[in-house]
Amino acid sequence: MNGAQLTEWIMAFGRSLVNFVSSPVTDPVGVFLVIMAIMLVAPLLFERFRLPGIVGLILAGVLVGPNGLGVLQRDSTIELLGTVGLLFLMFMAGLETSLDDLKLNADKAIIFGGATFGIPMIMGIAAFVLLDYSWLASILVASCFASHTLLALPVVSKLGIMRSRVVTVTLGGTLITNVLALLVLAVVVRAHQGDLTLGFWLFLIPSLTIYTFATLWGVPRVGRWFFRRFGHDEGAEFLFVVATLFVVSYAARQIEVEPIIGAFLAGIAITQLIPQLSPLMNRIQFIGNTLFVPFFLISVGMLVNPAILIQQPQSLLVAGVMVTVAILAKLIPAWGCGKLFGYGMPSIMTMFGLSVAQAASTLAAITVAYNIELVDQATVNGTIVMILVTCLLSPWVTDRWGRKVKTTAAEPQTNSRQTANAPDQPAKYRILVPVANPSTEDNLLQLGVLLAKQSEGMLLPLHVLIDQAGPISADEQLRQEQLLATAEDIAHAAVTPVHTIGRVDDSIDKGILRAAQENHASLIICGWKGHSNYRDNFFGSVIDTVVRRSPIPVLVSRFTNPIKTTKRVLLAIADTGYDHRYIKETLALTNTLATELKAPLELVQVTPSNYRSPSSIDIPEAFDDIAVQQVRGNFVGRILQMVSTDDLLVLVAESDRDFPGLPVLGSIPEAIARNSKKASILIIHYPPG
Repeated sequence: MNGAQLTEWIMAFGRSLVNFVSSPVTDPVGVFLVIMAIMLVAPLLFERFRLPGIVGLILAGVLVGPNGLGVLQRDSTIELLGTVGLLFLMFMAGLETSLDDLKLNADKAIIFGGATFGIPMIMGIAAFVLLDYSWLASILVASCFASHTLLALPVVSKLGIMRSRVVTVTLGGTLITNVLALLVLAVVVRAHQGDLTLGFWLFLIPSLTIYTFATLWGVPRVGRWFFRRFGHDEGAEFLFVVATLFVVSYAARQIEVEPIIGAFLAGIAITQLIPQLSPLMNRIQFIGNTLFVPFFLISVGMLVNPAILIQQPQSLLVAGVMVTVAILAKLIPAWGCGKLFGYGMPSIMTMFGLSVAQAASTLAAITVAYNIELVDQATVNGTIVMILVTCLLSPWVTDRWGRKVKTTAAEPQTNSRQTANAPDQPAKYRILVPVANPSTEDNLLQLGVLLAKQSEGMLLPLHVLIDQAGPISADEQLRQEQLLATAEDIAHAAVTPVHTIGRVDDSIDKGILRAAQENHASLIICGWKGHSNYRDNFFGSVIDTVVRRSPIPVLVSRFTNPIKTTKRVLLAIADTGYDHRYIKETLALTNTLATELKAPLELVQVTPSNYRSPSSIDIPEAFDDIAVQQVRGNFVGRILQMVSTDDLLVLVAESDRDFPGLPVLGSIPEAIARNSKKASILIIHYPPG
């Protein structure tokens, strides 16, 4: 290429660049190229300067939007994807919200929700009445201050403090204040239009009550049925979750409630069915946080028009009042409630950071008010400035103070079971899971994933080919590779360290035991059909040999339903035949399962009728919140009365009763399995000694 050609190429590139900047990109491929580039570059650039990445996404939206360089227009496509991102943001907030946590902190959530609604309403009405706004307009603008958008939610999720008490209280308060603010909006609009009739109240209150009950009661039951029926199809699971989000959100709009409230309720309802460390949860969070939520943040930035402040100076006064009131009206309730609850300054500022952002509900309210001519353009301009300031302030404050919540451990977890896991279980589980059939081993692998990821350990899927004094066929080798590849995919989907093991050995049981020793496994998980015949008992089956000879604990499991549909973990202990030395380890393991499955853990102690009094179980202080029920009678009979289809029954094998001709796990598990075909059973066997 000579000099003239190079000069011509540079000029052509410059003309293309000028045209690119001067006219909006309309080609679908070009639009997605710009947005993907922003999603990649903006967070990395801002995090390099120790600023939250979502601030970069908002400012990038300002830059490329119609009020900036004009590279993109905020057309129907951007609005659609931004709305989806907002719904996903609220949905993931619901997924991270535990109903048990909300119940435990209901009083604090109600107090904070009432305060963060009432104080902004009072301050907002007073400020705008002084600015000579009408009473209806002042009330509506004040409702914008009362509501808030959880814009900084990705920040607390990244910091790992989503389940802390301060975040749980803030999430509960958000639900309360947003519902109240949106109800105020509906009432003011009806009053302005002269339609505030008795019929409006007779429709809104009953429909909202029925809608909330139907969502929180119906979604878990439909989801549990779906996962039982189609739980083997990972794509169907994900699509069901997304479909649930939009069905519930759309239903909210039909009863004149904002869809973001529906999205939040949908997340709360369906979170019971999705273990926190499962592949499905990982997919939802990955797609939401890397694709849809950034779309929302960029679309918010594209709304901002900095030139308005220069073009309309009167907007400066309104904007200044709105920014001041918005910040103070959220700081005061956060500080007051924080002091009342005994929180430290990091927790107080985290509450403030999460609740100060104004975006979705505020935009919806002010747009409606402008369309019905209740507020003027200056108010809209001030609202945009308030959104920009609070959207920049919220993630910055949350990121700065949220780190201190995490590092100083100033906030205990809302459920003591969550804090009990770490000191009362092995530092890292190395879990060996023999696999033979991908359709039947899925639950075993899911169980292994939950335990391995929670303890930051490793999953060790194993497949053994038997050496029959001849060459292993190519078909058998291929099947082994496919089985292990499937297991590896399941672990990778949950971001769990995995090391697959394919080996040839004299027998399957010897292969399992040797692989456990060679790979320093700390736990073995085996499947169980639920019964054994005399031949198995006398000559020994694979499980018999593994359980008898294993120097490490073995979990023997029979799952009749997908593990994710578990509603309760029931640990049953008999007064006879149980080694109380393992109570701490047993509680730690079952507690971990219950926490990750978002299911309550209940301990049942069964005492024979001929015993004068039950023996004392020394439960460690870390687990003193576990419900303990003491019953009398025949162990098998009482447990069969208590166990239900959606329970995971945990038993401890009677290791001191291992006689030839008898089940190695003891007679009790087999008796329960034979008489309860639908109960999922997990048997823990500890090595003797």
